[in-house]
Amino acid sequence: MIQRRYALLALGAACAAHKTVWSQITEWPNKPVKLVVAFAPGGPADIIARFLSQRLSERLKQPVIVENRGGAGGNVAAQAVARAEPDGYTLLVTTSAFAVNPALSRKAGYDPIKDFSTINVIADTPNLIVASPNLPVQNLDGLFKLAKVQNLSFSTAGAGTTPHLSAEYLFKSLAKVNIVHAPFTGAGPALNAVMGDQIQLASVALPAAVSLVKTGKVKPLAVTSAQRVSSMPDVPTVAELGFPSFNFATWVGVFAPSKTPAGIVARLNSELNFTLLTPEVQQQLAQAGFSPIGGSLIKSSDYVKAELLKYDRVVKETGITAE
Repeated sequence: MIQRRYALLALGAACAAHKTVWSQITEWPNKPVKLVVAFAPGGPADIIARFLSQRLSERLKQPVIVENRGGAGGNVAAQAVARAEPDGYTLLVTTSAFAVNPALSRKAGYDPIKDFSTINVIADTPNLIVASPNLPVQNLDGLFKLAKVQNLSFSTAGAGTTPHLSAEYLFKSLAKVNIVHAPFTGAGPALNAVMGDQIQLASVALPAAVSLVKTGKVKPLAVTSAQRVSSMPDVPTVAELGFPSFNFATWVGVFAPSKTPAGIVARLNSELNFTLLTPEVQQQLAQAGFSPIGGSLIKSSDYVKAELLKYDRVVKETGITAE
């Protein structure tokens, strides 16, 4: 009798829990959804978040708010969202730094697998190395020669971003020059430092610098993709300039805290895929220098897992650590 009573209590608790989860899924969303962007305004994560927010608002029938929370190469936002209530109302929009930072430091403050559910990998873009217009170099060869006789620095959106990793790998491992890293809270501030001649160089995701290159506010030296990009056909690749097989990109993804109901995660994946297929968003992405990715939950999760393995290997090979 006692065992039967406990069994009935357990069944009742399970049914109540199931009812609560189902209620969360069917009633979601009934208030604004927040996209916590891991970097300052002007960078790839911010650009993507603002592309998505209006479209998601229309699809979800609720406001979708963008909140920039830069710092520590994306770790500040990742830590905050990892601790957020897993109810689908607080999401992380970040870059491939999400996959790099745990390899760079045990102090990243989050576990990308245990603490998050991958919703969607939205798009990727090459990185771009730019210089101040006042720096007397026109290409990487000239830059490396100057770096051997003059102290130079390069800015990035933060330690652990792929622009940081790709530049460190190029400068220190391949070219054997010591150009000092200066991390900022986003690509916007990193580029402002170059335009203000506080820093000579920047390594950033391409979309953050497209308009600045076209207006002559920064000088492009090389892109990190395997082929030249259509938005900047005159800018050579790093591979063309003597480093074959050099190929790095920055991707932007959307993540939810782990334990977010599976139905909400699946709904978000579906809505983001729908948004990516709209001609307006595809045009916006192309004009900004992004290539759309998207796909199922399984595809998105597998993509991130592969990136985690890749950057763990790159970090070990280069010996790069977080400042």
